[in-house]
Amino acid sequence: MTDRALEPFVWNAWHVAAWSHEIQDAPLARTILGEPVALFRDGEGRAAALEDRCCHRAAPLTQGQVTPEGLECGYHGMVFDGTGACVSNPGEEGGPTGYFVRSFPIVEKQHFVWIWMGDPALADESKIIDYPYHDDTQKWPFKYAVIPMPCNYMLLVDNLMDLSHLGFVHNRTVGAGGSTHTRAIQENVPTDTGTRFERWILDCPPPPTFTKAVGFKTNIDRWSDFEYVAPGTVLQWTGALEIGRGAQENRDQDGAFCVRLYHGATPETESTCHYFWSVANGYRQDDPQAGEGLFVDIAATFHEDKVFLETQQAMIMREPNRPLSTRSQDKAVVLARRALDRMIEEDGAVVASATE
Repeated sequence: MTDRALEPFVWNAWHVAAWSHEIQDAPLARTILGEPVALFRDGEGRAAALEDRCCHRAAPLTQGQVTPEGLECGYHGMVFDGTGACVSNPGEEGGPTGYFVRSFPIVEKQHFVWIWMGDPALADESKIIDYPYHDDTQKWPFKYAVIPMPCNYMLLVDNLMDLSHLGFVHNRTVGAGGSTHTRAIQENVPTDTGTRFERWILDCPPPPTFTKAVGFKTNIDRWSDFEYVAPGTVLQWTGALEIGRGAQENRDQDGAFCVRLYHGATPETESTCHYFWSVANGYRQDDPQAGEGLFVDIAATFHEDKVFLETQQAMIMREPNRPLSTRSQDKAVVLARRALDRMIEEDGAVVASATE
């Protein structure tokens, strides 16, 4: 495992900048990889991202307004389109004369707004994660949100890839007692883009969230299927069936508790990140209350995580060069960090070659 407690940024990669619904009539200010960014929609409704700094007097563009032509600086009224070019410059004869601000490649897909903070020439849309569950709202009705997390983005990923904390931190929602989770059976498999694990706990009490969802009255066999995709995505499929129904042979059965979650950790600074998440219920899909209840429970779970992650980050900032220890339960965390290390090394080589 890396000896870095604060992982550096990966510039040449796609990161989630916002949920689509966040970008409306007013510009949205968001710091990504330490860079202030202004997100807005142009006159045709297309999402765009510019550096949040006017080229004239460095006023934040998000203090301005969106016009049909683009984003208007609130200080002197210069207007910049989605490419960063100045298309209107009040008070200067002859109109715009080559003024511009930096723009960033943006792709809007499946309710995500993805941004590329590195070399625009390397922004390959085919590398954007495909998440088809957001396209099938009949089978997977979902809700989504963003939480500001006071921790390095990889602390959040570590938390997701190590489920041994569930029984201690989340007893009121998705946990079911610490000893239950210590006997989990887990298989970890490296992938080309990260790592994946499949985790089973057999013949265990159903946690509160599961029981509220489908009314379990007996012990259950529960599974957790997680995939980390570097640098900051975790894809989750979690579910359970009553014991004796052969869950390990067939998870796709009526009456199962079954949910899909997307987790996206986008670095804000070295010690903070944006946590984009969605939860889709694969049970009682025609009942809005099922999705609402699940969303409330999952949100509560993540805020329980936030308390620990914030205090972990505070301890790390006191001694940022002190390595983190690992246990046998951390195998998926180790594989995730190794995958990120490879990506950081490759990204560093690209950045270095561009500056030579």
